[in-house]
Amino acid sequence: MKVCEICGLPEELCVCEEIAREIQKVKVYTVRRRFGKLMTIVEGIDEHDIDIKELTKELKAKCACGGTAKKGQIELQGDHKRRVKEVLANMGFSSDTIEIKDREDRGRKRRR
Repeated sequence: MKVCEICGLPEELCVCEEIAREIQKVKVYTVRRRFGKLMTIVEGIDEHDIDIKELTKELKAKCACGGTAKKGQIELQGDHKRRVKEVLANMGFSSDTIEIKDREDRGRKRRR
């Protein structure tokens, strides 16, 4: 039987990931990328405590969109701020610590 190095419980009963989810300060916002496309960015998730690749896969399935995990943040194609907050809350993240920002960064300006 394997024992978790962090909490000392057997791996079947390990609660480290649930505790880590509750204390994460997650920020969700949109940015405007190339050709005027919107991207939803999810950041503030600690990669050492939570499997960010698995979380990305789950968010992409629930939001029915494409996306990736880069540099410790999750990028989803389209505007999915509200839906991401609902999905993260259902997955065990505290809804009080999920912050939605209404920030849109403009990319490079076009030359005419």
